[in-house]
Amino acid sequence: MKSKGNIAETIAYYSFYLGVVIEVLMVLVDKSAYINPIEGRLFQITFLLFLIKVCFTKYSLKEYAAISLFLILGAVSYYVTGRNEIVRLVMLISACKGIDIRKCLKLVFYMTAAGCAVIILLSVAGLYGSVSLTMDYGRGTEETRYVLGMGHPNALQCMVWAITVLGLYLYGESLRWYGFVAVLAVNLFFFYLTDSKTSVLAAILMIVCTGLVRYIKSDRFQKVCCVGGILLALGCILLSIVIAANAWRVYNFHWYSEWSEITEIFLKLDGALTGRIHSLVGTTRWEGTIQTWRLFSEAANNYFFDMGWIRLFYWYGIIPAGIFVIAMLWLMWYCAREKDYMAFIVIMVFAVYSLPEAHGISVYLARNYVFFLMGAYWNKMFGLTSEKEYHWWKIPQKIIGLNRKE
Repeated sequence: MKSKGNIAETIAYYSFYLGVVIEVLMVLVDKSAYINPIEGRLFQITFLLFLIKVCFTKYSLKEYAAISLFLILGAVSYYVTGRNEIVRLVMLISACKGIDIRKCLKLVFYMTAAGCAVIILLSVAGLYGSVSLTMDYGRGTEETRYVLGMGHPNALQCMVWAITVLGLYLYGESLRWYGFVAVLAVNLFFFYLTDSKTSVLAAILMIVCTGLVRYIKSDRFQKVCCVGGILLALGCILLSIVIAANAWRVYNFHWYSEWSEITEIFLKLDGALTGRIHSLVGTTRWEGTIQTWRLFSEAANNYFFDMGWIRLFYWYGIIPAGIFVIAMLWLMWYCAREKDYMAFIVIMVFAVYSLPEAHGISVYLARNYVFFLMGAYWNKMFGLTSEKEYHWWKIPQKIIGLNRKE
């Protein structure tokens, strides 16, 4: 990957990639046993690096207006909750303009894979991190599962899933049948070590969908699958909302033996989700349930739990979460229209995975590859592009008409 252009473009280019590298490294450090003492400072640094990229990039007036509007949204969220993720995300997505996202995601893929390999090797060699963890995983008895330096078996399997998703996005359309078998075998091997069903099932979904794109070229079939994928993603989000609104039924059953046919449905769903619904009502304030949601959340909403879509609404509020959901579904439709089916599958799989798991809803931007895909398409999918593009310092002149020459 080489930067071409003048000094300003070169600075912008390397600022962007340095920001991405730092974000990926923070993801890896978080998965290791090491506690990062300067995490907050690094978030500020990556924000500034992406800001530099934005400052040296030309945008249309509509693009500037959209960036400003979403930065205001992020500023309101930061003022109310103390969380700066929305501001950082807006800057990352805006900075993606002019960047070859596939090349960027190749960097993310190889860094993530290499980093995970280092963490695993250090733990197996006995140098840093535990190899296994023995505890009660919610089944009533103690079990020993492998973590290989990542603190929890779910975290290990999750990273295998993440690498699988990104690897298939980059190389799945040219993969031979034995390549799919190999990817499946790797996921099943780690499942044998971790017994983490959610991540391996999500990986199998990614493998199957990629295989369908690879071997079935029928336009009608692909259109039907895209409609089904959008409905599946939307269904997972709506189901999360329904769960957040009805988690009290599980609590009342366990504490007051209140039973109904609807309660029975949620009890079975709680079993399928390995107690994730019950965990929502296991705290004093019932963190994450719908009564703790606010339009822009609040500083007190900082509890960590699984179920990513619920965490999104709980951490950031109904308005920011609703905007993100609409943007994500619109992006899926745009990718389907442009026949970028691999990007579509990545978004769909993340949407499904975020029902039980919150890996993609995190302070670490490089965990969620959907953000990079949004960066690739945000201006096009909303019709914000124009032949007339300016650096920010020329906007006043263009508005007042002092300089009409390009």
